[in-house]
This record gives sequence, C-alpha cells and structure tokens, in this order.
Amino acid sequence: MCFELIDDDKLHEECGVVGVCTDNPQIASQLIYYGLFALQHRGQESAGIAIRTGNKIEYHKDMGLVQDVLSHDVVNKFSGNIAIGHVRYSTTGDSEKQNAQPLVVRYKEGSIALAHNGNLVNADSMRSILEDNGVIFQTSTDSEVVANMVARHYKGDIVKSIKNVTEIVKGAYAFVFMTEKELIGVRDNYGLRPLCLGKRSDGYLLASESCAISAMGGEFIRDIEPGEVVVINEGGVESIKSTKYAQKKLCIFEHVYFARPDSNLDGVNVYQTRYNAGRLLAQESPVKADLVFSVPDSGTPAAIGYAAELGIPFGLGLIKNRYAKRTFIEPNQELREQGVKTKLSVLKELVKDKIVVMIDDSIVRGTTTKQIVSMVKEAGASEVHVRIASPPVTHSCFFGINTPDRKKLIGANKTIEEIKEFINADSVYYLSLEGLVKATSSSNSYCLACLNGDYPMEVPNQIM
Repeated sequence: MCFELIDDDKLHEECGVVGVCTDNPQIASQLIYYGLFALQHRGQESAGIAIRTGNKIEYHKDMGLVQDVLSHDVVNKFSGNIAIGHVRYSTTGDSEKQNAQPLVVRYKEGSIALAHNGNLVNADSMRSILEDNGVIFQTSTDSEVVANMVARHYKGDIVKSIKNVTEIVKGAYAFVFMTEKELIGVRDNYGLRPLCLGKRSDGYLLASESCAISAMGGEFIRDIEPGEVVVINEGGVESIKSTKYAQKKLCIFEHVYFARPDSNLDGVNVYQTRYNAGRLLAQESPVKADLVFSVPDSGTPAAIGYAAELGIPFGLGLIKNRYAKRTFIEPNQELREQGVKTKLSVLKELVKDKIVVMIDDSIVRGTTTKQIVSMVKEAGASEVHVRIASPPVTHSCFFGINTPDRKKLIGANKTIEEIKEFINADSVYYLSLEGLVKATSSSNSYCLACLNGDYPMEVPNQIM
C-alpha cells in the first residue's frame, strides 16, 4: 500500500477546463494540450480531451499528468474544429480512470461531452431520482449526473436543455460542453468557480484561467458572468444571460492559493492580490527580522510584499524540488516527514543564526508547517516567526475544494497561541479577513465560507 505525497497544509482544488472552437481542425488538439498544461496546477490526477472528428465525438483520457496522458501520438491523431479538455483533482468521485473527464454521453440526436470544475451540493438527491427512473451510472462523479440530466431534458434544443439543467443543479460549477456543432461554456449563478473567454484569429477559446488563454495563443476577452451561458459555433459567440440575480461570490482561495499568479480573475490580478496581502500582513503584524522567505510557490508574492513593506531582505530560505509532486512513499510517520524533506530543503547558509519570517498562504492541518519550522530551526535559525497571508481555515467547503472535516482543521480547533505551540514557532499571525478582502483592491464580493462559515447557499447538513 502506498499514498501520493501531497501537502497536508494546502486545500486542493478539483479541476481545470478548456475549450476550443477553431477554423483550423489541425491545431485544436494541440491547443487543448497547451491550455491544459497551463492549468496543470489545478489537477494532477487525470487529464483528457474530447474532440469532434467528422460527425462524431472522440475522446482520450487517463490517470496522470497532461504530458503523459496527452502524448505526442495521442494529440496528433485527433483532428477537428471543436474540442474540450480537463485536468482533475478529485473531490466528488474516487480517483479512478473511470472518473476522468471529459465525459461523453449519448442523447437523442447525437453525443455531448462535458468537462466540469466545481462541486454540486444536490448531486446525491438528483442521482437518486435518476437511478429510480432506471438510469445506470458508469462513474461516481456529480458531472455524470449533469450529463444525464441534459440528455433527459433534451427536447430539440441542446442549449435550452443545458440552460434548464443549470437552473436545477445547486453548487459551484464551470461547465464546458461540446456537441457535434458547438462549444458551450456555463458558469454558476454565484461565479464561485472561474471561467473566461478568449479569441484567436481562427476562433474562440474557453478556460478556467486567463493564463491558459495566453498559453493557447489567444487574447483574453472577458470573464464569463455568473449564470451566463456562452454558445460558440461557426456563426460566432452568443451570450445568454441568467434571469436569476445572485451576488457574485468568486472563491477567495482562487486568489490565496489555487490560481496561477499570472492569471486575472474577474478583473483582479492574482499576483498583485498576493503581494498586497503580504504588505497588509506586514502592517498588521511586523517583525524585526533579518530575513523573510516563503513556503514556495504560492506564498512567494506575499513574502515579497511583506519584505518590501518592512524593508527586510527577501531570500530563498526554502528550495523546492520541482519534481517531488508525484513521489510515492509508504504511509508511516517517519517517511511522511522524510517526504517533506524530499519536497523542500532549507538553505542553511541563508538562515543560520538569523531571525527569520516564514510566509505561507494558508495552513490547513498544520502538520507540514510544523515539520518545516523544525527543519528551519535545525538549520540554525535563531527565531522562526510564521506569518500566514490569509485568515485561519475554520469551516469545510462544499463547492469543489477538498477540505478536510472540520475536526481536522487546525484553525477550527486551536487558538493562535495553541497553533504557535503546536508548530513550535516563535510567533504566529494570520492576515485578517478584512485585510484579505482589501488585498484584492476590488469591489468584488467573495465566497469566504471556509474562513467565516457564511455559505452563499444551503449546504449539506454535515459538520461545517
């Protein structure tokens, strides 16, 4: 038995999606590859592509990274002018090949493919209703529930069927659908999960983040609005706006951790938000220190901002092994701790005999942070002060983030002083909720449920 080495102190996001509609059928599969490669940080369990070839939809998907699943031979065998792609980190449904996406299902007049980022809170009840009506499911994902409902609601207009289904499902979703005729993007009514539109000279693009639009050689046009359905075909782009008002609530952890720093989400740059968070963190909790460094990579912009605000040197106190993400080790405590050392090493010459400030974007369980603090002290640091560029994670998420049960969240079960003692730091401080929102420098409203328990919709009756 083995397990994959992941960071216990990070929340994990479900998926990344991309879509292409191009006049050049020879490049669609290559564009999907580039788009998914740019979104690899959003999911490393599986990857896949679906593409219109002639009058049918073909697909290929498997467990593994984009470069392994979508090999040169796979990419080059597909030719078609409409395609979608998906990378996955499972939150609903087991980590198995059968749950990889895109999902392709038949309906009355053809086939439809679906790639989904997010999580539905009423998927179990909808699945039960469908099963009572004789539907047999091939996967354990909520995405298959949506695909089956779209097929069953079809009455001559697939776009209308999709629109009707999105008004029934509840939760967070960015859907990219494709039929034999069109590419369709849908964002949930709250805009919890991101989705944007881009353009090339030969067609249009959809992606979870703007960085993928750039990677596919496109120009970012705009973010898909909450509740909006965008239909792309040979005639261009049609937008169908939602008639149901809901205040936009993009997940704040897209800015804290999930998104790439070079992405813009709903008009806000991710790097700038993280940098601002570091400066505000320094204003709220300054330390007279010799060195500031980050837990790479998502903590780095905040660490740069923290150091700049206080005039303290920023350095690479921790060095990340870029190839450690897919390491497999036996599940005993000694080797788990060794796994952290495989992923990160301390630059002893930089931290020895110094008072250091270690910046991270978040703490979830605290176990990894504890090990890193220990490593830095073993390397000779005289004091280690931990600063977190977001508030404590205190509640579970039901919208596409793999959050542990609340009883496993250190922020929900320990005071700041107890966290300091647990991780053996000389001090600990979290950025305030007001500071985090201020860091976005926008008037946007965000979902902060994992930080304050204020859910934008009714959620399952579980420990929250």
